[in-house]
Amino acid sequence: MLAAEDLWIFGYGSLMWRPDFAFIESQVALLRGYHRALCVYSHVHRGTRDRPGLVLGLKRGGSCKGIAFRVAAEAADETLAYLRSREQVTDVYLECTLAATLADRRSIKAVCYIADPRHEQYAGALERAELMRLVSQGVGVSGANPDYVRNTQAHLRELGIRDATLEWLMDRLGA
Repeated sequence: MLAAEDLWIFGYGSLMWRPDFAFIESQVALLRGYHRALCVYSHVHRGTRDRPGLVLGLKRGGSCKGIAFRVAAEAADETLAYLRSREQVTDVYLECTLAATLADRRSIKAVCYIADPRHEQYAGALERAELMRLVSQGVGVSGANPDYVRNTQAHLRELGIRDATLEWLMDRLGA
């Protein structure tokens, strides 16, 4: 039985393929009410203020399949501290706890990082040409922006999850 103190984390981008925290369970999960979008200008991880990249955020509407990770209660505080240092470096994300449904049909409450539409780094909806320009130019402390897109798309493909925008970018970015 799941202890009340265990923590669930919902990953929809790089957290899926590089969680970098200990977890005791993971599985595909569905989050309703939000969708995955390249809607955040990256000034640190995949770009700089002068040459921003573009990373994923959760935006209102639709749904998103990702990975839910269960973290043991005794590691919850440490994991949240790590995630806040990674995801909140410029405060572009709002940390929320939202309902999600696991592949085995269990309902959980998971910590999610939602793009803050009031933040200066919120890109909103961009034309595909602008997506390509930003992704192509971005390089930050976590590496090149095209690598982020490739890794995310590859992981989604392994899970049988389709993302038309990332697929479009992959077709143009090449291997």
